[in-house]
Amino acid sequence: MALPVVSIIGRPNVGKSSLFNYLVGKRISIVEPTAGVTRDRVSTIIESDGRHFDLTDTGGIGIVDMDKLEADVDKQIETALIQADLILFVVDARSGPVPLDQKVAERLRSMGKPVVCVVNKADDPKYDVLASEFHALGYQPVIPVSAAQHRGKDKLLSLIVQRLPEAIGEAPPDKVHLEIAIVGRRNAGKSTFINSLAQADRVIVSEIPGTTRDSIDVRFERDGKTFIAIDTAGVRNKSSLANSIEFYSMARAERSIRRADVVLHFFDASTKISRIDKQLTDYILQHHKPAVFVVNKWDLLKDELTMDAFTGYVKRTFPMLDYVPISFVTAKSGRNVYKLLNLAQQLAKQANQRVTTGELNRILRMAVEKNPPTSKTSRLPKIFYAAQISVAPPTIVIFTNGPHLFEAHYQRYLLKVFRAHLPFSEVAIKLDMRSRRGGAMSNPEEADANADADAAVEAEKPKRRTRKKRTTTPELWDV
Repeated sequence: MALPVVSIIGRPNVGKSSLFNYLVGKRISIVEPTAGVTRDRVSTIIESDGRHFDLTDTGGIGIVDMDKLEADVDKQIETALIQADLILFVVDARSGPVPLDQKVAERLRSMGKPVVCVVNKADDPKYDVLASEFHALGYQPVIPVSAAQHRGKDKLLSLIVQRLPEAIGEAPPDKVHLEIAIVGRRNAGKSTFINSLAQADRVIVSEIPGTTRDSIDVRFERDGKTFIAIDTAGVRNKSSLANSIEFYSMARAERSIRRADVVLHFFDASTKISRIDKQLTDYILQHHKPAVFVVNKWDLLKDELTMDAFTGYVKRTFPMLDYVPISFVTAKSGRNVYKLLNLAQQLAKQANQRVTTGELNRILRMAVEKNPPTSKTSRLPKIFYAAQISVAPPTIVIFTNGPHLFEAHYQRYLLKVFRAHLPFSEVAIKLDMRSRRGGAMSNPEEADANADADAAVEAEKPKRRTRKKRTTTPELWDV
């Protein structure tokens, strides 16, 4: 049974996205003083008092969009209203009722659905009295809250649960099989691809660059499995970011990469690979994410260039990433869309494979015998043993007599050998060269990793070492 849907509706700049983030408990929708930041429907599943429901944020009714996308935004709002089992009608306590609030109220009345009037920005108890003015809109009850000052959340959630349809045969949401981030430059066809996967107009598609601003989770099912496709804003050069909205969009695109199981990096077949594409690829691989290079809009170029020729162009551009698979799709027509989904599942499976310590060391021994490491110093590099300590990404620790003795090109050689002989042929492998004795830890997790590796090969436990205090810079979107 589908989960009930709660849609957040209101005019621009009443704090709908702030309220959405407040109820969810983390920052998902972009919050910015500029009116009209939210365009698409942004949804997530939350739980309260044992009930699960789909909470949906929407654009402002009556928005004047700078890119002339009012009709598209309104279509997304109308879809949210049609799907809603309960509507949260959000108004602004500080401004009081305005004519546009009345127009929104009239539109909601025509839907004939249960409505809760949420008076946001009631930052102080004095606004609770002023909230009574909104009774004139004709909806009961009127609930004062403040997303900014964290007031009224528990009361509102309790009321939402009371107003939801009766739970008959309702089950918790299915476990997500795979989360896939769709990234790339602006106008590469990411949103079109998302709609093709979901088989619905889930996100706005436009020729106007920068249409998508939020990172939008789109849930869909295929072959009895639940997937989440994350549509992200098109990446631009940081020096070219026009405003804070684009900055937040890019930050969320990067966060989407970090949390995804597989990343699909989209290229427009009709344009050259740019420096921005290279920077984005570097970011994906810094986090050792399984990735696919997706060449979209191939129908525009197939008569002028062969797939082999374009594949060669991509491999020459990214010579160190020759293991990353390349897929040619036409998202607009749906060509090869589900083949790409199957490929993403295969990569996720590879990234979660484990190999035995015996097999790993047999391959390592073969690689060293075939091509022994050399050194520019008088000290000879030595490899003692290796172990896989984790998956997603596959992480291999190699214990040596000194990591600094092994040059980067030799580590790349070992990775190529592992990729050729182990079940990680198309995914990034995280290689960690460590000293068997002594040496400072590079991070607090290394002690546990050393213990796991030593246990795996039944070797002596390393000497107890003092962990360095971890110093981290808070992420932009940490709550």
